[in-house]
Amino acid sequence: MSVAGTYDCVTKSPMGDQKGTFTVVPGDDGNTFTGSMAGGMGSMDVVDGKIDGNKLNWKMNMTVPMPMELNCEATVDGDQLTGKVNAGAFGDMPLTGERQG
Repeated sequence: MSVAGTYDCVTKSPMGDQKGTFTVVPGDDGNTFTGSMAGGMGSMDVVDGKIDGNKLNWKMNMTVPMPMELNCEATVDGDQLTGKVNAGAFGDMPLTGERQG
């Protein structure tokens, strides 16, 4: 099953649950992807997105409330997405999501 799609996600952050819409657009090679995470804090583009089977790894550059590079990983199982967002000194934050549609 493809990892492509739009997911309604929740990241459990120190500032409370952050809801967002995560889009995954696989590249032609099937090993990379582009997309974005859009939510209450604005939108962040996927940087250096990689696909390994049903596993995703990517980075995002957060600007609000402070500039920081986020390192993210997730596994897609059916329509469920589970993983984590690493926010440097703030540590790992659990990420969950469900594919729309």
